[in-house]
Amino acid sequence: MSRVVERLWYSGSRPLWPLWPLAWLYGFIVCRRRNAALAKPVARLPMPVIVVGNLTAGGTGKSPLTGWLVAQLQEAGYRPAILSRGYGGKSPHYPLRVSSGTTPAQAGDEPVMLAAQTGVPVIVDPQRVRAARYALEQGLADVLVCDDGLQHYALPRDIEIAVFDGQRGCGNGALIPVGPLREPLARLGSVDFVVFNGSTVDGLEHPNTALMTLAPTRLRHLQSGELQPLAWLQGRQMRAVAGIGNPGRFFQTLVDLGAQVDPSPRPDHHTFTPQDLMAPDGAPVVMTAKDAVKCQSIAHQGCWVLDVEAVLPDSFRQHLLARLATLRVPDQSSEQT
Repeated sequence: MSRVVERLWYSGSRPLWPLWPLAWLYGFIVCRRRNAALAKPVARLPMPVIVVGNLTAGGTGKSPLTGWLVAQLQEAGYRPAILSRGYGGKSPHYPLRVSSGTTPAQAGDEPVMLAAQTGVPVIVDPQRVRAARYALEQGLADVLVCDDGLQHYALPRDIEIAVFDGQRGCGNGALIPVGPLREPLARLGSVDFVVFNGSTVDGLEHPNTALMTLAPTRLRHLQSGELQPLAWLQGRQMRAVAGIGNPGRFFQTLVDLGAQVDPSPRPDHHTFTPQDLMAPDGAPVVMTAKDAVKCQSIAHQGCWVLDVEAVLPDSFRQHLLARLATLRVPDQSSEQT
């Protein structure tokens, strides 16, 4: 997605209005596909499935939320695994279980990052039902968390969580290609929870909402693993690179921490080159954890990672776990008889 189109989508107007016929056609196809999926009975899996996704194109904070969910599930005694489409990666075989030797070129940047951060099994497959069956057959989990699967209707789900970037919201409120919406906003009526990243979005209402913040925790040297406190950023000049959905949020975080930032935005899921990591006068280069997994092999000694963690209210955690406890998944043996 070009940054020009993205700027048009997230402006207050609809300069791409001549494309309305295509937006109408897109909406028609989306609705027909969803109605067809709902009309066809889908056998539930013998373990709960939590789907994290968004109604808008681009990044909203799904992966940090997925990592947070996994940590909460583990603390509550569950054995979670993560399912992912593996956007940006291509494997010679699927399902692909991410290991220490798996590269972003094979699995995509987010699955590699999530595997390193959470330590739980991460299974990549464009056919996420096949990934779920693999997790089941291998005994890897007793609950599945699907990263970015809201529109993947082939995968049965028990809990749906829609995530919105509080800064960008719904953009101009139009469907692709006039605006950023993957589905009409009426789709929110069928999700279980709505999470706002950073701030709430005016006009979006749902009975179960939560505010998520991404709290910086430390600086990590990309090659050596050396750690520095956030105070290390105070007054320091640096080049900041980001190939994420909303790079402006990352740059502003560094500024708020006292850094003097030379911003270098890249498209979401950008494939970095050594030239992308160059900085004048030997200044340090700071990036996100998502970008770091792709830059490991090309990083120089001046590359650092800003680690962050998702923070959500305890009331949301309690509500989610209570909802999960009410689920009664079918017994696997009874399905096979």
